[in-house]
Amino acid sequence: MRDELKEFLIEWDHETDGTLLLLRSLPSDKFDWRPDEAGRSIGELAVHLSEIEAYVSQGIERGAFTFEPPQIERPRSIEALAPAFRAAHEDARARIARLQAADLEHEIRFVDGHPRTTRILLWRNLLMHAIHHRGQLTLLCRLAGGIPPGLFGPTREQSAARRAAAAR
Repeated sequence: MRDELKEFLIEWDHETDGTLLLLRSLPSDKFDWRPDEAGRSIGELAVHLSEIEAYVSQGIERGAFTFEPPQIERPRSIEALAPAFRAAHEDARARIARLQAADLEHEIRFVDGHPRTTRILLWRNLLMHAIHHRGQLTLLCRLAGGIPPGLFGPTREQSAARRAAAAR
């Protein structure tokens, strides 16, 4: 029998490892860098990844979502981002790990007023939402002069290194 919660936790932990790699690859002097004045800075977007973890898991645990921001650590340096994200993930993971299979069908009114099952909240609002913003952060990393990790395939630097190694 399929254990969807176990599968979710495995996928979530896998994607968390990738997020931590990305956070550790951000240019150390670019916390406040942003490509345009209206957008989030690298640091703000990275902190938003922690907010997603806390906000969705706390809403599921409470059975209600509000406009209140989650109470999490909000670092102000690149070096502090990965440890803060790890802590937010561990707290969120502990909340989600307490769920039972029947909880996946439970409906909770999301902040937009529409009911969503816990299943949708986990897969879409937690995992896919975070992957979406991680993609944005990957681009910001590159635009700010950093070299992001190859999360779903090699980066151009990794490909070039492989070609060079094969040519030797």
